[in-house]
Amino acid sequence: MRRQIPLAITLVGGVVMIIQYFIPHQISQEIYRGSLDWLMIIAGFTMVLGIGSLVIHHTDKLKHHREGWGYSLVTLAGLAVMSIVGLIWGMAGDKPFMQIFIYAQNPIQATMFSLLAFFIASAAYRAFRARSFVATLLLLSAIIVMIGRVPIGAKIWSPIRLVSDWLLDYPNMVAKRAIGLGVGLGMISTALKIILGIERSYLGGVK
Repeated sequence: MRRQIPLAITLVGGVVMIIQYFIPHQISQEIYRGSLDWLMIIAGFTMVLGIGSLVIHHTDKLKHHREGWGYSLVTLAGLAVMSIVGLIWGMAGDKPFMQIFIYAQNPIQATMFSLLAFFIASAAYRAFRARSFVATLLLLSAIIVMIGRVPIGAKIWSPIRLVSDWLLDYPNMVAKRAIGLGVGLGMISTALKIILGIERSYLGGVK
């Protein structure tokens, strides 16, 4: 029963959600809206579970002074402060919650994203090394696109913007659509495997 009930719920729920897309009836739409309401309720419980797991994990690191326990202290302090100010004063734009978010969280996120530039540059150096014809073609295309995106590119060579736009609109778009089709087919196959009970990893490893 530990396997059959979740599998049956998944099968019925998956089939119902598929049907409502192809049968625009009032009943199917009501079922869809009801499912969204239940999804919000479940998401609320999962948030409580996630916060509890976060607190337990970082509390354990603090108790045993494991590596990086200082970051755990900052994480728990931030969680406590944001929860308290949010519950007391709310989350309006002029309240402490949003002020902390704007003047603390946003700069931290900007710093993290700025660090990604160095990793991207390192990865680009390894990927764009002209070891073969394909790598050379990739290198030349990247250089044209990057130079064509900045104002100085037009001063170096006036048609470079047109070439850059053509590379983005045609060869790049073909690759993006191919990747999108692959991702879409992968999502469909994974969803069917879950609905039909072939993929059961969400059962917690029960075979």
